[in-house]
Amino acid sequence: FISIVSSCSYYSMTGSIPSHIKSVSIPEFQNETAEYGIEQRITNLIIEKFNENGVLKVVDKENSDSVIKGSISKIDERPFTYNKDEVISEFRYRILIKLDWYDVSKDKSIISKTYSAFGSYGVNGDISNDGIDNDNDGKIDENDNDEFGEPRIYASNVAATKIAEDIINDIMSTW
Repeated sequence: FISIVSSCSYYSMTGSIPSHIKSVSIPEFQNETAEYGIEQRITNLIIEKFNENGVLKVVDKENSDSVIKGSISKIDERPFTYNKDEVISEFRYRILIKLDWYDVSKDKSIISKTYSAFGSYGVNGDISNDGIDNDNDGKIDENDNDEFGEPRIYASNVAATKIAEDIINDIMSTW
């Protein structure tokens, strides 16, 4: 007679977050750039990623255990690749965000850091057919079902999403 013992273990993504922090407030980021409206899109993308992840509940400032404040300090858009005729074929759109994650009850900063990420886009105006891995996921054009939309906005959303993921990863590995 052979007995097989199986055990189930529970893994919590919140294991490294201080136990008294269950929620976060994310007020609209400050925009220190000339890019109109970027603060709303970035703040909304970061809140969306937090809601998808479920690590901390996003609530209003009055009811939060912690607050994430951010400012978009720089947007850098530069040519990245050139074709054989030395004509620009790809741009990189990079965002820099200064961020502070603050513990309300302990009255102290937990993370104070600058984040940076980029998205790419080609010059032909159609990211679904530009031959570029716009979101750096290893898929190009017809093999990537999420590459569509206005190229520059798409690149900024890719960069903001990467920053949101980096922020969540840092929060989960803080303690």
